[in-house]
Amino acid sequence: MAKFTELQKLYKKIQKQFNKATKDYAMFADGDRILVALSGGKDSLTLLQLMAERCRIFKPSISIIAAHVTMVNIPYKSDLGFLQEFCDGLGVELHIVESSFDASTDTRKSPCFLCSWNRRKALFTLAQELECNKIALGHNMDDFIETMLMNITFQGAFSAMAPVMQMEKFPIAIIRPLCLVNENNVEAYAIESCFPAQIKNCPFENDSNRKAMKDLLAHLESLNPDARYNLWGSMSNIQPDLLPPKIIKKQ
Repeated sequence: MAKFTELQKLYKKIQKQFNKATKDYAMFADGDRILVALSGGKDSLTLLQLMAERCRIFKPSISIIAAHVTMVNIPYKSDLGFLQEFCDGLGVELHIVESSFDASTDTRKSPCFLCSWNRRKALFTLAQELECNKIALGHNMDDFIETMLMNITFQGAFSAMAPVMQMEKFPIAIIRPLCLVNENNVEAYAIESCFPAQIKNCPFENDSNRKAMKDLLAHLESLNPDARYNLWGSMSNIQPDLLPPKIIKKQ
């Protein structure tokens, strides 16, 4: 009997979590035309591979297009030649669009938020032009948990991201098929796959609190190895009777 390579084992593990997420959260419907955001990072490359293979399944039938958004004013670059070869190897059409932002236009928002918002806006515009009804993003389980910890700490709100979110102002839904995938597994898969690293030289990188949340998550896991999965489970295990009631201020 042939033995699976380490790369194949990692892929099968990630694929199992991908399949569970897309089924549990009903991410696909017959006829979906999905724009897959391809940043060039480990998550988006892995996601595109999974999505390309999923297209071969008959029901529900889906089709995909890849999109890479380049922020012209940020030295955070991917190898566009590699991305094109990667997509060609999967038989996926690739669109490359440019965007930018000026951090001085809205000092109330962090540069990271403005960058993300403008990337998302470019994706929405392209998705509508290509008549896509969904956009797939590569957020993994760690991204969800870190966002939850950031929102609790800095916003005083128990919130994170939704695996499936229908946009109000656009006829488009955002899906996150890697929501059940552990980032460590994607990291290991990227190394085994020899994915090239991006050039990261963002002047605003230290303005984000996400690195602190990654360190906090690692510390929590040192206290309890199941912390990551307990934190994920807590987002759908709200117990209102054991929480303070919301106080409505009288006018």
